[in-house]
Amino acid sequence: MLNNELHSSISAGEQERRDTLKRGNRFLGRVVACSGSRATIAAIAENGETSLTELWSVGRLISITVGENRVVALVYSMQTATNEWGEELDNTFRIEVELMGEVHVSPNGREEFSAGITQYPYLGAIAHRIRSADLARIYDTGKEDTCVIGKLTQDESLDAAIHVPSMLSKHFAIVGTTGVGKSTAVSLLLHKAIASDPKLRVLILDPHNEFAAAFPDIAVVIDTDNLDLPFWLMKLEEFAEVVFRGRPPVPEELDILRDVIPEAKRAFKGSADSGLARRTSEKSSITADTPVPYRMADLLAMIDERIGRLEGRNDKPHLRSLKVKVIGAINDPRYNFMFSSNTITDTILETIAKIFRIPGEGRPITTFQLAGIPSEVVNSVASVLCRMAFEIALWSNGGVHMLVVCEEAHRYVPADASLGFIPTRQAIARIAKEGRKYGVSLGIITQRPGELDPTILSQCSTVFAMRLSNDRDQEIIRSAIPNSSISTTSFISSIGNGEAIAFGEAVAVPMRMRFTRIEEKNLPKANGIGVKITDETPDTVDLRNVVSRMRAMSGPDISSFQNAYTASIGEQDQDAVPVDDDLRDIRAFNADLAADQEAAASQPYNPAMLPRNEPPNPQLERFNQIRSQLLSDEPATPRSDPYRTPPRPTPSFAQPNPDTPRPSLRESLLKKPLSSIIRK
Repeated sequence: MLNNELHSSISAGEQERRDTLKRGNRFLGRVVACSGSRATIAAIAENGETSLTELWSVGRLISITVGENRVVALVYSMQTATNEWGEELDNTFRIEVELMGEVHVSPNGREEFSAGITQYPYLGAIAHRIRSADLARIYDTGKEDTCVIGKLTQDESLDAAIHVPSMLSKHFAIVGTTGVGKSTAVSLLLHKAIASDPKLRVLILDPHNEFAAAFPDIAVVIDTDNLDLPFWLMKLEEFAEVVFRGRPPVPEELDILRDVIPEAKRAFKGSADSGLARRTSEKSSITADTPVPYRMADLLAMIDERIGRLEGRNDKPHLRSLKVKVIGAINDPRYNFMFSSNTITDTILETIAKIFRIPGEGRPITTFQLAGIPSEVVNSVASVLCRMAFEIALWSNGGVHMLVVCEEAHRYVPADASLGFIPTRQAIARIAKEGRKYGVSLGIITQRPGELDPTILSQCSTVFAMRLSNDRDQEIIRSAIPNSSISTTSFISSIGNGEAIAFGEAVAVPMRMRFTRIEEKNLPKANGIGVKITDETPDTVDLRNVVSRMRAMSGPDISSFQNAYTASIGEQDQDAVPVDDDLRDIRAFNADLAADQEAAASQPYNPAMLPRNEPPNPQLERFNQIRSQLLSDEPATPRSDPYRTPPRPTPSFAQPNPDTPRPSLRESLLKKPLSSIIRK
């Protein structure tokens, strides 16, 4: 509601003028104590009636008359004077309130609300029920481009409105425990944001695959089946996270990658043929972090070249180890979205257009489903997406407004600096600190604000706090709310589902509101639109198909990589580049794997192959194996004469006679130390 609309509603507010001595109207009590920010109000419930006390409740706003102004206060505590309630008696009770601001007459003759207080309540000042017109003035942002997201909890007839540009320009956060409606609130806010800003492009990092159903008509869904995110778009640290499978990289191997990757990029551009071109490329700005395409075949060929050199023998173990890790990553079927045949050429334009919706073609939202991506590379993918979102908004000169929504944000930017992936933390922190200057916004959604980096949360100028049960999380939110409204969160642990306390730049004053319910078809759901209605049951489902998907046995198409690698090896000097058996072993393994898959597909399903209830014990199996060997190789003793001692053979230092029987396995094991037969 705008100011001109509020001015026209003053006549309706005139009908609510109080009668200072008539208790049945809007008179509630009188001020008996007041400090700089709080006040105490005393009231009497006559004859044990509750008609007056029903007007008081924690979280409601009341007004105190001070001359021509009306001071607005928030109720946060109340109790009777004797901590008892007398039936058919006058019960005196006291209400603790926090002063929020005042409604006063502006120079232009209109009544306005301001957060400051010019005249504090005096002792004996009358407190009364607040008018609906005053409530509308309090929560009015004073700006035209506002949108309604719900209703006020205190008065369901009044709309809860926010200023969307203020929310996006300085970031926002939605916090709340599981099941309170965070995802539904996010869906509602994003619908309002898209309608408010046609330049806005939204990227949702969706770890639970639940937002696809919320935007069926205006969003595209990207998962591992249709994702092509080339490996060469990654920075060195991000690519190392993939190669080393989430473990800390080996410094020597990381240095090799830092040296070899720029050479592979220059080789892809064809600038390493002549000496003049090589000297020119050395002066260029191509580094290991430059998003320039290169071939993995060239990278491995350069590693082989270093292995074949006579000098640097100490580096060869690191070179061989790095080569095995790179080939292992290429052959991993889960990394097909990075090393497929579609990622060899320069497809940066197609990748950016698809992920960041430029142009949008009527679908400005991208739900990036992270559930199918391997856990050890999720951080690298999130880092690439956040970093590219910032750079697109930066270099588009304001032509594109980006909004990155991080669901479960405490995974990417945890409070503990030693946890998490540093490039991801840096990419999100850059958006939080500098994004508003270039049109990049950040949306944080988390159920554990206590585990989130406080620096990131402090950059979110608008916060929607839903129900929080953890004391530490509540304390984090209290520290983020302005001091003038610290009591607003005193009841944050008991608000209902769909309710929130909104405070920050997008609202005039902290308000308790209830989000508008959205249609059932637009509710976020697990797996989104990918949930298929099927007649399959646990009795009819194909378990072989399930296991094949778990193992990702289809495998990536790396034929082009193998052909390029073989060609690059054939072009080099075989004396200078001795090819080891690593690639041959991997090819043989792939051929055997394909044969096993074909054989398994032709065999009928055998229920006897199901695992038993008891889990296998490797130590017990090893013991039984050694025991069976000992028993099978033990020489048989004649039962006719058990006390006969066999003659001891005469030792001989000559060549062993082939006719002489070999000692048994037991005798051999008894001669060895016990530590030699135990698997370490």
